[in-house]
Amino acid sequence: MELNSRSVADGKITILEISGRIDAYEVKPVKEWLTEITKISDPNILVNLSNVNFIDSTGLAALVQGMKHCRQRGGNLRLYGLQQPVQTIFELTRLDMAFEIFVQEDEAINAFVN
Repeated sequence: MELNSRSVADGKITILEISGRIDAYEVKPVKEWLTEITKISDPNILVNLSNVNFIDSTGLAALVQGMKHCRQRGGNLRLYGLQQPVQTIFELTRLDMAFEIFVQEDEAINAFVN
């Protein structure tokens, strides 16, 4: 798994790009990154899952925890670019109802800005 992050919208939004699988063996860096970034005030995070081909319950739990921490600090965590197998997992677990999920990055950025 590979993680890359960058800021957009004058540093008000942080995008986390994840490549590979998010499973019990690979989730630790994601959890650590989310824990660190959600320590700031008003953390607004977009997670790009377009290069993730599998996510298990530990990966889902890490994203839910990240969203919870963001909201507790006055921000939010949104997702975009889900491949069909990952989208199906979100639908089966009904987490598609908990997260705001977008197809394109620009749509997700606009949801924070507007």
